[in-house]
Amino acid sequence: MLQTLKELDTIQLNFSTESLYVLNITLALIMFGVALEIKMKDFKQVVQFPKPVIVGIISQFVLLPLVTTVVAILLRNIITPTMALGMILVASCPGGNISNCITSLAKGNSALSVSLTAFSTLFAIVITPLNFSFWGGVFNDVYNAKAGALIRALEIDGNEMFRTVALLLGIPVILGMIFNHRMPNLTRRIIQPFKIVSIVAFMGMVVFAFANNYEYFVLYIKYIFLIVLIQNFLAFSTGYLFSGYWRVNHKERKTLTIETGIQNSGLALVLLFYPNIFPSDMAIGGMVFIAAWWGIWHILAGLAVAAYWSREKA
Repeated sequence: MLQTLKELDTIQLNFSTESLYVLNITLALIMFGVALEIKMKDFKQVVQFPKPVIVGIISQFVLLPLVTTVVAILLRNIITPTMALGMILVASCPGGNISNCITSLAKGNSALSVSLTAFSTLFAIVITPLNFSFWGGVFNDVYNAKAGALIRALEIDGNEMFRTVALLLGIPVILGMIFNHRMPNLTRRIIQPFKIVSIVAFMGMVVFAFANNYEYFVLYIKYIFLIVLIQNFLAFSTGYLFSGYWRVNHKERKTLTIETGIQNSGLALVLLFYPNIFPSDMAIGGMVFIAAWWGIWHILAGLAVAAYWSREKA
């Protein structure tokens, strides 16, 4: 199995500059749609009821990368280093754009979900690069690898990654919040259709990434599926167990579970195709396939969790 997966890292994926533009525009539209739900009152709610938000931020930005790194280290003789880095990169990203929708379906605390989305998206501008660099470094130290591809992946330009994340997240989120503030009536009319468009666009972005690499997808999906399944299960479990430890109420616990289990893997996917961060000659096949399959799987898993919880009486 390991030998087969090592072959994945040597693959030069078919992806053009024009394709990156499409991914950028798609992610920008998705983040703009997320921001349409963010209001200043969401930040005020955090000040008034800080405990669940603090628990959620710790679960998502501290525990999830930690748990992911531990799992990657335990699986280091089964998976390749770049697959491990792909897992860590996804765990370093903010919550996914569909978490609010899934929280609503699960009869969770939608206001808390939106507040967490607002904070995690803004914090991610700084925390995503820091988490990936730190936990990737921890994995590298434990793995004690001498492979040039791994070392180069961890020696990415931190400033470049910070600028890229700020561009991909900051600008569309700020524009979305301004649009919401200046045109609240129009926002209320378009927000539900925009949610549907965002979900379809996100799925389309993942399919687009796979489209020109279909033969590789068919060959390696059975291995990637298992790794993502394990990581995503642990992500949901981390949110559920940690929020339970802090004795938040049931609706908040459902929300924190979903927020930790749904990650913005679309951001990870776009970052991987930025040549200023990950040069085109770098072996990142394992990272790309982890991020891309996460984009599909966490939606399916989130809907399954929501379907289970939606049967509860309000």
